[in-house]
Amino acid sequence: MQKNRHHHGLLLALALLAGCATVPENDALTEARSLYDSARTDPQVVKLAPVELDEAGESLSRAEAAASQRESGDVIEQLAYVAKQRAAIAQETAKRKAAEISVTEASAERDRVRLEARTAEVAAARQQATQAELTAQQQAERDRALIAEREAEVEAARQQAATAEEAARQRADALEAARLEIQRAQTRIAEQEEQLQALNAKKTDRGLVVTLGDVLFGVNKADLTPGGMRNVQKLADFLKQYETRKLLIEGHTDSTGGDALNQALSERRAEAVKTALIGMGVDGERIATRGYGKAFPVASNNTAAGRQLNRRVEVVLSENGGEVPERKAGE
Repeated sequence: MQKNRHHHGLLLALALLAGCATVPENDALTEARSLYDSARTDPQVVKLAPVELDEAGESLSRAEAAASQRESGDVIEQLAYVAKQRAAIAQETAKRKAAEISVTEASAERDRVRLEARTAEVAAARQQATQAELTAQQQAERDRALIAEREAEVEAARQQAATAEEAARQRADALEAARLEIQRAQTRIAEQEEQLQALNAKKTDRGLVVTLGDVLFGVNKADLTPGGMRNVQKLADFLKQYETRKLLIEGHTDSTGGDALNQALSERRAEAVKTALIGMGVDGERIATRGYGKAFPVASNNTAAGRQLNRRVEVVLSENGGEVPERKAGE
């Protein structure tokens, strides 16, 4: 069974190495891969923690897969973090088991020392019988010194065993803390995915795009309606949880009215959303706004339904904390 597990781990490691050439670079993923490679090349980890090592390899595979599928940087970093923690758990498990072996060996050494002490005492008694010329006081002094020496050796062995036991306990505590952190990271990933779904966020080359429709504003108005404020509040709640994301708020109009009027209206609507977000606790330094007027329709302006789709505000969220690129013609 153990040989099969090791064989599986080797195949997994080879698969990971083979996929590295096509996976985009990510600092967290690179660090996770390095930590896993360190663990799987450690004979002590391979021997004493094969199950934990396999789990670390599987977590790294999921992170690699997320990167190869161009998942968001946050998702990749969370999965890479789980892989790093599991690789660390494998290393710590091996250390703990090695410490337990040391404790067992220390116990055996303590028994050996005790046996040697008793053997030495017998030898001393025999020597006393053959050396009758020594005075009773001299012999008693020699015996006391011998006993003290053996007791010191036994005490040293006991202290060594106690130290090893304490180290093993501390490593076990660290492993439990790492396990809890992994659970928290997995919960955060699930919550983020749920919130993005509630916002109807879509992945694009520029980042995640949340579209706020025409119902946010009155006709030819830039003031948010109560319903619009509720939608913006959902977005604010998400942004306050993930403070590394920056955003670009883009206003759009349909083709009715003059270009100057549409441009100004799109800019005011984008600024209105920014003002609302700031009022809800989002740092204004993270927010940029642009108005594009009627330049980027998403539907035909020949129908009322199409014009309503074109009257919108789009919020583009950065993937890895960088700046959001502006729209280019044709996008």
